Amino acid sequence: MIVVMRSGTPEIEISRVSKELSTWGLTAEKIVGKHQVVIGLVGDTAQYDPLQIQEFSPWIEQVLRVGQPFKRVSREYRHGEASDVVVSTPNGLVHFSEHHPVVLVAGPCSVENEAMIVETAQRVKAAGAQFLRGGAFKPRTSPYAFQGHGESALGLLAAAREATGLGIITEVMDAADLEKVAAIADVVQVGARNMQNFSLLKRVGAQDKPVLLKRGMSATIEDWLMAAEYILAAGNPNVILCERGIRTFDRQYARNTLDLAAIPVLRSLTHLPIMVDPSHGTGRAEYVPAMAMAAIAAGTDSLMIEVHPNPAKALSDGPQSLTPGQFDELTQQLAVVGKAVGRWAQIPTTA
Repeated sequence: MIVVMRSGTPEIEISRVSKELSTWGLTAEKIVGKHQVVIGLVGDTAQYDPLQIQEFSPWIEQVLRVGQPFKRVSREYRHGEASDVVVSTPNGLVHFSEHHPVVLVAGPCSVENEAMIVETAQRVKAAGAQFLRGGAFKPRTSPYAFQGHGESALGLLAAAREATGLGIITEVMDAADLEKVAAIADVVQVGARNMQNFSLLKRVGAQDKPVLLKRGMSATIEDWLMAAEYILAAGNPNVILCERGIRTFDRQYARNTLDLAAIPVLRSLTHLPIMVDPSHGTGRAEYVPAMAMAAIAAGTDSLMIEVHPNPAKALSDGPQSLTPGQFDELTQQLAVVGKAVGRWAQIPTTA
């Protein structure tokens, strides 16, 4: 349920209404929009009549029920307004939002050594990326595959940020490692295999860093949004949803099926910003450019592209990785589409 306050409502009145509703056993959360303040109510709201709540104050414009099972994540909860997840990086503030230019995230699947990660960071920054992605802890299907260098790789990511000013996105796999990952990451990633690890979702929701939540390989959109609800319910409103492909019948020609239809569906259901990962979504480097351009046309707020200086020798996911030169060429193609839909900005490349 949401309580929409009239434009210009005094702060003292907003506080009074929130406190009164809290005495009913409801959690009242103030949401500040561009023109109005909305009070989101979480709890057993079914027993309360919206007209009863509206009588609390002449400053209440309307009281509306949230029809979706995911309450805080629902677009209704913010009265139709989009979230703006703002991340502070050494190069300045970056906005993940439908009202801002597309954010480019690029880098290797795994951090292999310092020279490799710093070189890759420098190259993707020069091409226009604002964030470096790189795995320190890697979930792999086979226990014999490269699992990442772990904690030591976090220091290498920090060195790459020091050299370039790029923001860092890296995955946490275990709640025991969360503090170490969050100390380095500007955005903490929860991967597809952990999308429904509810204890981990609660832990990342209880810390302050923004969270990138990847869609599970067989997850429905509602499963995914309910996973995001866990993070918001734990106190962290800064969540970015990442579509990275789902498992379907045909795996002969592509690793996954990239669900681009999820972009407009999510836009209608949730206020959270959307990222698309065409690298995992296809598993083939030659398909990444087409899917990346299509994602921008469909309305994504961000792209995550795997880039490796020598994909043939990559320790993980080489077949889906672009070279730095290919990424530079791709960003020029993306700029054409981005400008056509009003979602592109010239990104400074000075260190």
